[in-house]
Amino acid sequence: MWTGAEPGERVRANARALQAELRWLDEVLQVRLAAHFGATAGREARQELPPPPRLDEGPAANDLAQLVRRCELGPAERLVLALALAPHLRPQILDLLFVTNENLNRGFCEFGGWKGRQHGGFLPTVETAAFLVAGENLGQRFELHRLLDDAAPLRRHGLVRLQHEAPSEPWYGAALLAGRETLDQLWSGETRKPDYGANFPAKLIETRLGWSDLVLDADVMEEVQAIATWARHGETLMRDWQLQKALKPGYRCLFFGPPGTGKTLTATLIGQQVGADVYRIDLSMVVSKYIGETEKNLAEVFDQAQHRRWILFFDEADALFGKRTATSSSNDRHANQEISYLLQRVEDFPGTVILASNLKGNIDDAFARRFQSSVYFPMPDADQRLRLWEGMVRHTGRLAADVDLAEFAERHELAGGAIANVVRFGAINAMQAGRERIGAADLRKGIAKELRKEGRTV
Repeated sequence: MWTGAEPGERVRANARALQAELRWLDEVLQVRLAAHFGATAGREARQELPPPPRLDEGPAANDLAQLVRRCELGPAERLVLALALAPHLRPQILDLLFVTNENLNRGFCEFGGWKGRQHGGFLPTVETAAFLVAGENLGQRFELHRLLDDAAPLRRHGLVRLQHEAPSEPWYGAALLAGRETLDQLWSGETRKPDYGANFPAKLIETRLGWSDLVLDADVMEEVQAIATWARHGETLMRDWQLQKALKPGYRCLFFGPPGTGKTLTATLIGQQVGADVYRIDLSMVVSKYIGETEKNLAEVFDQAQHRRWILFFDEADALFGKRTATSSSNDRHANQEISYLLQRVEDFPGTVILASNLKGNIDDAFARRFQSSVYFPMPDADQRLRLWEGMVRHTGRLAADVDLAEFAERHELAGGAIANVVRFGAINAMQAGRERIGAADLRKGIAKELRKEGRTV
C-alpha cells in the first residue's frame, strides 16, 4: 500500500519505474537479436543479459517494486511481465521483431508473435518470451514453461494470462497478455472494476439494505452465516488449518425457493459483510446459440475473478446449469458439453459461487452433488410478512390511518419481493390521486395486481 506521497507523485514514481523496466526489456531484446544474427561472437556472450533495474525500497516504494517483492519475482519473471506490458506502454520496442526471414519470405518463427485486429504493433506470445529468456538454451526454455505454470507467481497472482486459440498447436504459440488489473495496479496503484458489456457479461450488485432488513428463519440465517465465514476465512482455513490436503479451494452453494424470498439480497449482503464484490452473471449475454460462444463468454468472467475475492452469483441458474439430456442430436451434445464445461469451471474456481433457482430439481445432479450447501428460502409466514411490511413502509410516515399491516400480513401470502412491489404501486397510486399518504385501498389494489401476476386471486 502506498504511504509516501500524493497521488500525482505516485503516478510519476510508477512511470519512472516502468520506464526503467522497459529500457531493460529493450536492452535484452537488442542483445538477443545481435546474438541471433551473429553480431555477437562466442557462446558465453550470447548468454549474458543485462541485469534488471534496481528496485526502490521501503514502504514508499513504487507499485512495481512492491509487486515484485510481494510476488517474489525473479529476473526472468520480471522480463516476461515487461514483455506482456510493452504493447500497452511502449509498443515500438517490439517493432524489431517484425523483421522478415528473406530465405522464406516470412517472419522468424522463433520470435513468435501474433497480429491483433486493430493494434498495428507486434503482440508477443510465449514463444517471444522464450526467445528473450532462453535464446537457444533448451534448459532455460523448459524453465520458462515452469514459470508460466498456473501455480507459479506470474499466473497465480494474475499478472499475466495465456490465451490459446488453437489448442492442437504448440503451447508456446499462446498469446502472452498482461493481467487485466495489472496495468491499473502498476499505473495508479488502484484496481479499476471491470466494465459491464459484451466482453464482461457480469454486473456488480450492491445494496443500501442491511441484515436487519432481511427476514429469514434462524436455520436459514445460520447456513448463510456459514457461507459468509468461509468467504472471509476460507484461505486461512485451507492454509493455516492445513485443510488443503483434503478439500478443494472455493465454496459452491445453491439458493433455491420461490421468487422474491431474498436470494439475491442474501448474496449481496454476504459480499457486503466480508468486503467482497458480488457480480451477478447476465445470462442473456452469456448464453449463445453458437457452438463455443457460451463457454467463451463465461470464461471472461471466471478468468477475471480467478485472482480476486469476488463472489459470483448466477441468478435463475437453471438456464445455464439445467439437467443434461439424452444425446439424440448434435444440439444435445453441444448443450451437454456446455454443462460439463461449466461444472469444471465452477468446481475449479477458488472463490465463492452462489447459484439461485426457483426449483432445486431443475439443477443438474452433477452440480448438486458438488454444492457445499443448499439453502432453501421458503415463503415467509405471517409474522415474517409483518416484519417485511413494517420494515418497508412504516418508517416513511406515509401510511394512512386505515392501513392495518397486521391484517395484510395475515391474509395475503406474499414474498418480500412481492410486498416491495405492492408498496411501490401503493405509493404511485396515492401520488397520482394527489394524496400525501398511502391508503389501504392503494395497497389492496397493489396486492390484487401482484396476485394476478402469479395466477392467483385475492
